[in-house]
Amino acid sequence: MGRYALRRLLQMIPVFLGSTFLIFFMVYALGDPVAALFGDKAPDPATAARIRKDLYLDEPLWRQYTHYMGQVFSGHFGTAFNGQPVTELMASAFPVTLRLTVVAVVFEMALGITLGVLSGLRRGRGLDTSVLLLTLVVVAVPTFVSGTVLQYLFGVTWGWARPSVSPEAPLAELLLPGVVLGLVSLAYTTRLTRTSIVENARADYVRTAVAKGLPRHRIVTRHLLRNSLIPVVTFIGTDIGALMGGAIVTERIFNIHGVGYQLYQGILRQNSPTVVGFVTILVIVFLLANLLVDLLYAVLDPRIRYA
Repeated sequence: MGRYALRRLLQMIPVFLGSTFLIFFMVYALGDPVAALFGDKAPDPATAARIRKDLYLDEPLWRQYTHYMGQVFSGHFGTAFNGQPVTELMASAFPVTLRLTVVAVVFEMALGITLGVLSGLRRGRGLDTSVLLLTLVVVAVPTFVSGTVLQYLFGVTWGWARPSVSPEAPLAELLLPGVVLGLVSLAYTTRLTRTSIVENARADYVRTAVAKGLPRHRIVTRHLLRNSLIPVVTFIGTDIGALMGGAIVTERIFNIHGVGYQLYQGILRQNSPTVVGFVTILVIVFLLANLLVDLLYAVLDPRIRYA
């Protein structure tokens, strides 16, 4: 296990470098940060040249990337155009989005796996048909529609939740946004769990357990569920990074100043250091989540061993 983890960490290095270079190239090579800094006003050529020199933009792109990565490894992600260090923006945004993601993932796992198991064990019955139809509707409805409707019902009409999250973003106020963020993932988790349960229910080891006379709850929890959760864990692991980076719509609806909000503001104002810095951290989150998923395989299925 230790050797496998070390090998995977080493394999993550070229993936990290390649991903961050593509991000850096798309942001800096396809746009002009200096022109974005001045907006509609054309900067003085001497002033523009000085700013380019200060921001290291007068060097070739590969040298700019090398300089940026050197700063990243020293813990410095650059400075936003408003003069605030990007690390300060991260310190205020990532904890909020992390709490929001935790709520979404817990909601997705608890309800999605439960509905998937119940639906899979009752294949072809009324519950199964209802769950499949409901999840199809959830997937078809865009997040900005479901978020706006739930915000109006729970926040404005019934008053069960705050329609707008306060700047401190306590966990209690993030329950409704977390549900909105995790709705589509909940539908996919439910359908994936249901399909996996249906497939494994016909496996030989399940029939053998039934023939031995084992209790039904033990067959489901100790044998059927553990083997069926492997593809579900894979999806949830990769979904963690997607939820953190894809919370732009949800954070805009509920006025949450998290990662999605900062990315939206960075893209809108062409604030290149902010966009590159935040996406760099999201790449690390994706890689670590995938590593954790691979290590969890051996816990779910003892037959899996890593050399």
